[in-house]
Amino acid sequence: MIDMLRNPLAIRASVKARTRWEKFFIFLGLFSIAIALLTLVLLVGDLLLRGAPILNWKFFTSPPSGDPAEAGILTAWVGSLLVILVTIVVAVPLGVAAGIYLEEYAPKNWLLDFIEINITNLAGVPSIIYGLLALGFFVYILKWGESILTAGCTLALLILPVIIVATREAIRAIPQGIREGAYAVGATRWQTIADHILPYSMGGILTGVIVGVSRALGETAPLVTIGALTFITFLPDAPLKGEFPYVSFKWLWSPFTVLPIQMFNWVSRPQEEFQVNAAAAGIVLLVLTLGVNAMAIYLRYRFRKSIKW
Repeated sequence: MIDMLRNPLAIRASVKARTRWEKFFIFLGLFSIAIALLTLVLLVGDLLLRGAPILNWKFFTSPPSGDPAEAGILTAWVGSLLVILVTIVVAVPLGVAAGIYLEEYAPKNWLLDFIEINITNLAGVPSIIYGLLALGFFVYILKWGESILTAGCTLALLILPVIIVATREAIRAIPQGIREGAYAVGATRWQTIADHILPYSMGGILTGVIVGVSRALGETAPLVTIGALTFITFLPDAPLKGEFPYVSFKWLWSPFTVLPIQMFNWVSRPQEEFQVNAAAAGIVLLVLTLGVNAMAIYLRYRFRKSIKW
């Protein structure tokens, strides 16, 4: 090593070799990105070419049918929205509260380390495992049946670790000086969290929430496991009524289907027309997912813009 440092030729040769390897890895990375983007463009392009021509008002307002020309996604997109509503109501408060407690209140000991490891591992568990857990607990033990409530709680369990981890990371990114300044003027721990920590970290928390919800929108395996219907022609009861008490919760116990399951049903049929319907439903699901992510970016931008450090 010392001899090489004393020899300028050896140094130049080493630098050239490292430069060549660096250029090779840059080329390899760009090539991999190009292949991934090209594949994505081809898949989305094929989806648009096949499904876009049949996207019309009738397709959105018609229930499934044995006739592909009459089949639509009314029950599927309504079911998706109701299931995701339950998922958000259950997962977001629990996930954010758990993240706040673990980061700000929990004592730093072996038990916290054990919980952190398990939460991180749960974020990588296959979704079918959550479906089996929900089947045993929500369907057989709690007797909730194959309902919207069961589906929403199942997906809430699925995205709960993601929300907890995102909340903890967002809170951890807040400078310690903000906490110390709040304590210095007499604020309690909760006042510090509510008035300073949460507003500053809300952008990161919302990003984690929306990413989790985007994942839940496209899940199929856990919902199939708990008994989601692949063919349903009626809508759940309306959440709002025109008479007192104006709010109904009967829809929570209704059978359901969602967009991914409706697509699975159509793709499994041999007729080409049903394949086209599945492509159109895929476009709707893609737009929904992109819309949710766009909302996350907008909310994060608004929160960051409204905060003055």
